Order: sequence, then structure tokens, then C-alpha cells
Amino acid sequence: MNPRWLKTLKEYIEALLVAVVLALIIRAFVVQAFKIPTGSMLQTLQIGDQLLVSKFHYGIKLPFTDKLLISVNEPERGDVIVFEYPFNDKLDANRPQLKDVDFVKRIVGLPGDTVEIRAKEVFVNGEMVTGPYVQHVIDEVEESPLPADHPPITVDPAAYFDHCEDSTSVCRSKRDWMPKITVPEGKYFVMGDNRDESFDSRFWGFVGRETIRGKAMIIYWSWTGPTNIRWERLGQMIK
Repeated sequence: MNPRWLKTLKEYIEALLVAVVLALIIRAFVVQAFKIPTGSMLQTLQIGDQLLVSKFHYGIKLPFTDKLLISVNEPERGDVIVFEYPFNDKLDANRPQLKDVDFVKRIVGLPGDTVEIRAKEVFVNGEMVTGPYVQHVIDEVEESPLPADHPPITVDPAAYFDHCEDSTSVCRSKRDWMPKITVPEGKYFVMGDNRDESFDSRFWGFVGRETIRGKAMIIYWSWTGPTNIRWERLGQMIK
């Protein structure tokens, strides 16, 4: 075999290995790509948007684990984050496709915050939360499961968040109403900007700090197919 050819092959293999190692390091510590598959974050994020997620914004983790080595920034209200869906073997038995799947939502409640929903309006620590990113596509409000003059109640999050979907009126009422609940330490309450079409903390509870992959930063590509590239969205920062 030609020694020159062997030398060239060796150089190509070394270059490929270096590229693979660098790609793994970048994905583990720096950025992760994420594609938007649903409309739960409309209009902030469109189906087909492809994002770059900063993995070091909140800290550095031990590669391929959820163990935080160095904390950098704490998640804040309003941050759009990518996280691992809190899959429950029993409650999500009919949704096995969600196991080990990453979601993207906006942080609404921080550890220690009280979150309440009344007729689709979200209140955090008693103050209504709104913003230009909030979207409602269903005008009707489900009937409250509690009388209008009911006294404050305390609910057990473990029992309340049953991972239901809004195919029943009981579950749809959770979309529009939620009694005051305190976010536990190390947890976050998240919602989709498209409030009426988002499977989020209203149904399945809190996001653990350790399951947050990173903060969504920028749209680097957006399309619905080769004939429909949304050039105007490329390079948009996510707010």
C-alpha cells in the first residue's frame, strides 16, 4: 500500500476524530440545537424554527448527566428554557413518546413564588402576569371548578398535577383556572406563550433545576420546507 496514501488517510481520520471530539464538547458545554415541533410557543416561536440553546448560561454540568458542577446564572422569570419533560411512568403511560424528550417553555414562577390562574389570567405573588408574547386563541373560558366566593384552598401538587390533557372539561378547567400553589425550592413553573394550546406546568407540575438544558437564545434557521424559508426570522434573539 502506498505510504503517501496511508499518511493522507491517517490525517483525514485524525481530523475527523478531532472534529467529533470538539462537537461533543461544544454540545456538552456550550450550545445545543433545538427544533420547534409544535405551536405551544406561538407567536414567539414558530413551528419549524431552529434554535441555539446556551448550555452554559445557567452553569456547567457534568457531561451526559444532570449534575451541576458550576452554577453561573439562576433562571429568571420570562426566560425561555429548554428542559427535559418530567415524564411519569404511571401518569404518562399513554404517552411513551414523551420519555427523554426536551420541551421549550417560558418561566412564569420561581422557587417560593405563588402562582394562581383565574379565568386564564396568571397571577404570580398576587400580581397579574402579562406581556406582548401571551397569546389566546380560544375565547371561551371554562367554568371554574370552585364557587366564585370560595375561601382560599390548599392543594397537594402531587395529586393536583395529574398530567391530563384537555380532552375533557375537567382537564380544560385546569387550563383556565388553578388554585394558588407555591413553587417548591429548586423547581420552576413554566407555560407556553400560546396559553390555550400548551401542555405545560398547569397539567404536569414543576420543572426541576437539574433538568434544565439551557436558555433559548437565537433562531439560526426557520422554515416549513425547502420552498418556504422564513428569512426574516433568521438571527432573531428570543425574548
